Amino acid sequence: MKYLLIFLVVLAIFVISVTLGAHNDQVVKFNYLLAQGEFRVSTLLASLFAAGFLLGWAICGLFWLRVRVSLAHTQRKLKRLQQQLGQTEASVTASQAPAVKE
Repeated sequence: MKYLLIFLVVLAIFVISVTLGAHNDQVVKFNYLLAQGEFRVSTLLASLFAAGFLLGWAICGLFWLRVRVSLAHTQRKLKRLQQQLGQTEASVTASQAPAVKE
């Protein structure tokens, strides 16, 4: 449900930006880091929104991937420690067993 609401908000923002851009056919001069160009406001608005959206998803994806790798590493370490604990408990139990006298 949460993801559906987020998707709807992003979709609404995108629709609003496309609608506003469609009514603004003015050509503007856009100075970016390496050069400058003349673009229509609608094209500029849509492309910058898409670039920001993709950049945001890429950054969030990298953080998510880092957390997943860390979680997998921790789970492997926990499993290894539990196996070691089980082996030591079994050896302690076996060594404390009373000797059978006949």
